[in-house]
Amino acid sequence: MNKKTSPALIAKNKKARHYYELLEFVEAGIVLTGSEMKSVRVGAVNFRDAYVTFRAGEAFLIGLHIAPYANAGYAGHDPDRDRKLLLHRRQLETLAEKIQQKGLALVPANMHFAHGKVKVELALGRGKKMQDQRQDLKNAAAMRDAEREMAARR
Repeated sequence: MNKKTSPALIAKNKKARHYYELLEFVEAGIVLTGSEMKSVRVGAVNFRDAYVTFRAGEAFLIGLHIAPYANAGYAGHDPDRDRKLLLHRRQLETLAEKIQQKGLALVPANMHFAHGKVKVELALGRGKKMQDQRQDLKNAAAMRDAEREMAARR
């Protein structure tokens, strides 16, 4: 029986929604070495200032930090190396065209397991201005206060 399972979240880029207005999402595979895969399974992933760039018709994830695996021995990995993303040719072309537009960037939103493989959800985003970021923080604080009030009344 082949039943569909929900993807298991490995890591989430919390700052992506803070700095960018996310417009469109795409799921991509990622090329990892053995020790990187072990670290990913432990959840030792940090997005920091990760972004996607295009070189010679291929997409690469820059700035993703995967901590070295403690038991890797001689087969360790560089934690900050550029990692190739696996996308269809047509997806690569359309995404490359879209990020040529002013103010758009391709950032990783999260990393998860799907059918036993590691996938990265990429988001096409437009950078937020500082006043928009502040307004989002104010709205979140107001929502928290309203939830607190509702809980106190129950």
